Amino acid sequence: MIERTPKLDLFCHLLLIAGVIAVCLPLYYALIAATHTLPDVLQVPMPLTPGKELLVNLKAAMERGDLGRQLLNSLIVSVGVTIGKIAVSILSAFAITYFRFPFRMTAFWLIFATLMLPIEVRIVPTYAVAAHPLQGLGWLLDETGLRGPLESLTGWNVEAVVKWNLLDSYAGLILPLMASATATFLFRQLFLTIPEELLEAAKIDGASPMRFLIDVLWPMSRTNVVALTVILFVFGWNQYLWPLLITTEASMTTAVIGLSKQISAAPEAVPKWNTLMASALLITLPPVMVVIVLQRWFVKGLVDSEK
Repeated sequence: MIERTPKLDLFCHLLLIAGVIAVCLPLYYALIAATHTLPDVLQVPMPLTPGKELLVNLKAAMERGDLGRQLLNSLIVSVGVTIGKIAVSILSAFAITYFRFPFRMTAFWLIFATLMLPIEVRIVPTYAVAAHPLQGLGWLLDETGLRGPLESLTGWNVEAVVKWNLLDSYAGLILPLMASATATFLFRQLFLTIPEELLEAAKIDGASPMRFLIDVLWPMSRTNVVALTVILFVFGWNQYLWPLLITTEASMTTAVIGLSKQISAAPEAVPKWNTLMASALLITLPPVMVVIVLQRWFVKGLVDSEK
């Protein structure tokens, strides 16, 4: 028997409507601002009906601040972070679940403990490693006396190799963000639910560990992979602090950083809010499209699993 509670239902619906309004109102405001001229946007109150300048503002947004290159950079970083996180996480979860090696659970709990350490906490040592990844190599070669023989034997300029860094590069934008304790934990929990009989059958058939991972575990992880793809793509796209620190060249700026710089480019002048809102819409579009396209798989990956 289902109990009817009209008052509670009404309250829940009103709460949901209020939540939808709170989420959608800023997007609606940005959309309306992107369809008007700057004088219209600066009016108090601003018009709340669509204007006729959307295409003009979108064209100006693409031409201002090299937004096209910034969107490409954000896309490369987001795809790289997504693929890297999933690859590292599924391999680490596979090793922790199916291999028996010393301190296996210690390694897992150390990985899990990093959930309490967001990137803002470890940003300084991470930047130091990215800026000088081979700093200890020069000291080691000098202490062992191998610098001269190595340079004469290989023809390398060891000093140039030591000064190599990850600043202003896609590797610097992607590699420090590739580890994911959350994805590792989710894949491990999934692997723990897979019957042992499948592993025994794979061993009898002579399948190698990687063949077992590719032919058995990977197909059973597809919904989880798609769900994580949505989450990780949005995570990579919205990164602000790390790209702000690791990049100094305009050609490597991501879209979120580019939009922030456009707002603060001329503090003494009135920002062109209509163009900025058009830029914000363009920057918001890729993650929204990913969520819309993968929505069904995303929900299925969160509430169900292919066993």
